[in-house]
Amino acid sequence: MSGLQYIWDCVLGYETLLRSPFFPVLFSLTVYLSFCLPFVVLDILSPKVALIQRYKLQQKSNVTWTIVWNCLALSLYNHAMYIFPLSVLHWYWRPVSYLVTAPGIFDVVRDLAACLLLFDFQYFVWHLLHHRVPWLYRTFHKVHHKNTATFALTTEYSGAWETLSLGFFAAVNPMLLGAHPMTEMLFHILNMWLSVEDHCGYDLPWATHRLVPFGLYGGAPHHDLHHQKFKSNYAPYFTHWDKLFGTLHSE
Repeated sequence: MSGLQYIWDCVLGYETLLRSPFFPVLFSLTVYLSFCLPFVVLDILSPKVALIQRYKLQQKSNVTWTIVWNCLALSLYNHAMYIFPLSVLHWYWRPVSYLVTAPGIFDVVRDLAACLLLFDFQYFVWHLLHHRVPWLYRTFHKVHHKNTATFALTTEYSGAWETLSLGFFAAVNPMLLGAHPMTEMLFHILNMWLSVEDHCGYDLPWATHRLVPFGLYGGAPHHDLHHQKFKSNYAPYFTHWDKLFGTLHSE
């Protein structure tokens, strides 16, 4: 038995939970908050610990409990008012089915890369339009830019349209590409981590943009600059679309 098959068998042991209409919301919130928590701890410690402060992208910004609560409250509200009702509708009209056999490691890597690259392109187009068309920015995207200094919980600080449209891209891509349910879960976990890391507000030595060579990946400095300047760095992860459209800036 392969390692992936063993893991998938363990996951399928909770099939009753997986088939529940509550699962998508519980999964999304649990993964999101788990990824945010370490960075929130860094935000609490950074004013007192110089070693942490040195990696902070915006040295003069401090995260307050008011900002933390506002971001957390909006995320919980969006999950309760929009994501959960849609999960129930999906559960009712299109029940989830799970394959017994796990995917091969090559299939997982290939489909994860494809889902990520497709989402990166969709997000870039969506993001560019919501900055270049004043009505779209003013009506839908402006709320996400309320915080010009990024920190982890600003990842999901957005209105209903932004939450649902970007969530739609993330949800539909594995289906369009015919990915295995296990790969789909892994994609959502990976996508969530990269999104949180983008907004974390730290340039850490082990960050993804430092591990990917040749400047192909923007990471937290890339996206933090977008929140400061507004008119550059529209792609969420990779840099090739911004390079192609002349919207890539590093300072």
